[in-house]
Amino acid sequence: MAGLIYFEDIEVGQSFAFGHYEVTKDEIVEFAREFDAQPHHLDEDAGKRSLLGGLAASGWHICAMTMRMVVDGFISQAANRGGAGADECRWMKPVKPGDVLRVEMEALETRASKNMPEVGFVRFSCRVFNQREQVALVNMTPILARRGA
Repeated sequence: MAGLIYFEDIEVGQSFAFGHYEVTKDEIVEFAREFDAQPHHLDEDAGKRSLLGGLAASGWHICAMTMRMVVDGFISQAANRGGAGADECRWMKPVKPGDVLRVEMEALETRASKNMPEVGFVRFSCRVFNQREQVALVNMTPILARRGA
């Protein structure tokens, strides 16, 4: 699509695919130290003893990496007016050092705002895949998109 993506440009069922994020051990540990200091996010041996089977990124770190890819791959091209929360967020597979992530988003619903005529709501399903095509994260999130002129 050329130019900014406006509310009217997004159709239910439309998909967007983007992203290439390589996860490192250092960033997993750094994020965990700051925000989610559970042993399986900080130490390889503790990770091996956990259900995750090794050092793994915090689910909140996965969300942050996803947001980076969404900003770079979609929001930077959209007439975005912000988010409206998250309806669901599920961590499906551990994200480990060396994983390479990518995003697929699908528009599930669109509706014009009754209170803010300059925007519409678009509810997206977002799936994050690793390099093995396993789904690592699923979330549903509504965004506000500016309406075209």
